[in-house]
Amino acid sequence: MRKDISTPQSTKAILEKHGFTFKKSLGQNFLIDRNILNNIVNAADLTEDSGVIEIGPGIGALTEFIARSSKKAVAFEIDQRLLPILEETLAPYPHVDVIHSDVLKADIHAVIKEHFQEGQDLMVVANLPYYVTTPIIMKLLQDKLPIRGIVCMIQKEVADRLAASPGTKDYNSLSIAIQYYATAETMIKVPKTVFVPAPNVDSSVIKLTLRKEPAVSVKDEEFFFHVVRSSFAQRRKTLWNNLTSQLVPKEKKEELQTILESIDIDPKRRGETLSIEEFGKLADALLPLVK
Repeated sequence: MRKDISTPQSTKAILEKHGFTFKKSLGQNFLIDRNILNNIVNAADLTEDSGVIEIGPGIGALTEFIARSSKKAVAFEIDQRLLPILEETLAPYPHVDVIHSDVLKADIHAVIKEHFQEGQDLMVVANLPYYVTTPIIMKLLQDKLPIRGIVCMIQKEVADRLAASPGTKDYNSLSIAIQYYATAETMIKVPKTVFVPAPNVDSSVIKLTLRKEPAVSVKDEEFFFHVVRSSFAQRRKTLWNNLTSQLVPKEKKEELQTILESIDIDPKRRGETLSIEEFGKLADALLPLVK
């Protein structure tokens, strides 16, 4: 029986055979722990009919576990040097396709249409490069893809923010942006030692389950996010100070006071104490004042 790609011995042999060197600029850290890989795939609740999109397959360690648990998988790989390696390591899995592309520039809807069946159960499963974690996750959510959710390995600090609750130190505008589209749950914490090369930070596996409808219904989505970002502009400042310096013109301060009173939000509160529902109310109430 062939050894898993992910064992330290297999990983070393593959890298040496192909003379592969890691590019720091691409945030390449390959997983070498079967238990962690199993846990990632288990968290995605895949069935034999599931389709999976992977981002940054590396030499195929996680891809192999995905392939064993799904009907079809498509992996986006930006580093051309990895393509011949993946062709070799994933040869036993003909139902896996590798696309040489930057996922941030890709038309993922078109890829889904080409590679998966209509209505197929779809998940994104990935060990994401840390330097582009947030842009990738936001693209996946904002593109309104027909996916059930996302399970990904990311920096622990970022995972804590994505899953944070109001009133906690990690809760910020990113928490709200993510939780607007999905529920967020940290599945496992992951030590640096299970990667080659070891990163400088600890990691977590987070599961985002897409909502059928956004967490709040707002009149203007773009404006809602603008209000959220403005409210967190300077974390130590009150909601009043942030809104009057970022969003509301000076001559409309009195109207702002009236609006906050009407929706029962104390201007002395800080942005991190507001729930997503309160931000929804605030954005809808401010819309006529600012637009």
